[in-house]
Amino acid sequence: MNGLQQYQRINTQTSITDADPHKLIQLLYQGALERINMAKAKIQARDYEAKGKLILKAMDIVGALRGFLDKEQGGELSERLDALYEYMERALWEANARNDINRLDEVAQLLRSVKEGWDGIREEVVAQQQAG
Repeated sequence: MNGLQQYQRINTQTSITDADPHKLIQLLYQGALERINMAKAKIQARDYEAKGKLILKAMDIVGALRGFLDKEQGGELSERLDALYEYMERALWEANARNDINRLDEVAQLLRSVKEGWDGIREEVVAQQQAG
């Protein structure tokens, strides 16, 4: 393992160790987006084995995001996010089967949109945690 990979692993482990639940979700979104971008590069390089592994990791992350939904407290928003995550999982599956960069771009855009909303409530969440 080269120095950059070691640094990235330590940096990621430190980020996860120091993260509150809201930050962990932010890290998951970022991780999924990074895997999708790397998968696109692997398709272009015709490295289909690596592409498949990266897309499967992105699918695992989206599945984890689905698993974190609180459907009792989340109500309609939670149900809509669940349906969106399910759609993303299917789209990633199709992108993997067809080496479809456009489908990867579509999922990345959807993830960025949800992540922007999540990032937007960060200050509110931190204030609640400090008050709580």
